Amino acid sequence: MTDLPVAQVLERVDANLDASVERLFDILRIPSVSTDPAFTEHVNRAAHWMSDELTGLGFTASVRPTTGHPMVVAQHPGPGGDAPHILYYGHYDVQPADPLELWNSGPFEPVLVDAERGKRIVARGAVDDKGQVMTWIEAFRAWRDVHGTLPCRITVLLEGEEECGSPSLDPFMAANVDDLKADVCVVCDTGMWDVDQPAITYSLRGMVYQEVTIHGPSRDLHSGMYGGVVVNPLNLLAHILGELHDGKGRVQIPHFYDDVIPVGANEKTQWESLGYDEKAAMADIGLPSAGGGEAGFNALERQWARPTCDVNGILGGYVDAGAKTVIAREAMAKISCRLVPDQDPDAVATNLQKFITDRLPEGYTASFVGLGGSPAIRVPTDSPYLGAAMQGLSDVFGKEAYLIGTGGSIPAVGSIRKYLGIDSILLGFGLEDDRVHSPNEKFELVCFHNGIRSNAAVLARMAGIAKAKS
Repeated sequence: MTDLPVAQVLERVDANLDASVERLFDILRIPSVSTDPAFTEHVNRAAHWMSDELTGLGFTASVRPTTGHPMVVAQHPGPGGDAPHILYYGHYDVQPADPLELWNSGPFEPVLVDAERGKRIVARGAVDDKGQVMTWIEAFRAWRDVHGTLPCRITVLLEGEEECGSPSLDPFMAANVDDLKADVCVVCDTGMWDVDQPAITYSLRGMVYQEVTIHGPSRDLHSGMYGGVVVNPLNLLAHILGELHDGKGRVQIPHFYDDVIPVGANEKTQWESLGYDEKAAMADIGLPSAGGGEAGFNALERQWARPTCDVNGILGGYVDAGAKTVIAREAMAKISCRLVPDQDPDAVATNLQKFITDRLPEGYTASFVGLGGSPAIRVPTDSPYLGAAMQGLSDVFGKEAYLIGTGGSIPAVGSIRKYLGIDSILLGFGLEDDRVHSPNEKFELVCFHNGIRSNAAVLARMAGIAKAKS
């Protein structure tokens, strides 16, 4: 174990905050949009930037090819002895910036903006996930600067496809288990309860994402000649999508709820004690109340512990300026289902496809493209590593961290458990109003700063955990 003091490391973090922000700005300027092939060169550039940064901190780092975008793998030996081995996972790719006209500044031209909580960093990737990755990279830097080494053995895995479904992640993990083995994984891609209240996320919803295209006539048709004669694929698709939910918000896909585990009484009581302000949360997005989802459940239950099915996009027919009276030959929709324990992603996908194909008239067909799938995750709350993370957060914030859920999905957490056999500590510093995946994405400077400090303190606490003897 290490007895290296953390106080000097935290002082170093504070003294170097401006330089840390500048380094974050450097990576934010790289438009590493993974889903669009036009940005492939920039995705590769971001991978090499991360590899070079880690190499400069004493890691043995490399950019590893995949069938898609590359992985960055880096290793630091730490102090030796019985120090724990921690895997840090994150992603360096970002969402597309569209619609560009809604940004107040260039999405890849990071700026510091004055706001109600002080200054905030505004750019695509500011919080998802470049800013959060840099919280632990900067914590590594402070430890290295003060003590010449890190207090734990560290492995880093950064992927470049998280925002497009992580298609290369599972094959890469399966092929590189020996390089990625560790005692626990730290993932900084989640959030705090609020700007002053740290939190560790212990439950994640899973996901099924399907693209469906309904095929009808052999060509586009004149709506005057064929309207009322043939079934319009767009009308048909809209009708089927409208049947996904009943009048009380329950999903109508067969067997959808068969394996859902209800929220326990103790867990529900704990969530109620958090004091969630539903009205304020809805006001932030311009709505009076959380009126969606299943009847009979409060907002936190619907977000953290109930499954959903949502249409994420619809395309078909004529969508440019002016009029074109056409009945399109096909119609497409993208549909995502957020899952909870113990729903099976493959079963949900199969049943969703059947729900759609059972409603097609004669002569019409549907084709499907799977765009991702992952199970829901619950992290054990009795882990010594989670306890160490809780202590590290308390060291920085002076208060106990909350244990919270999230409605989002991080497929990598399931893959890490499946291939490496370890759990993940979901230690994030984002806020609910950070506009993730939206124009003007931001990361509060105070959250970035406290994220670096917290990762430095958590490292110190984890260093005190002696590895179990094999």
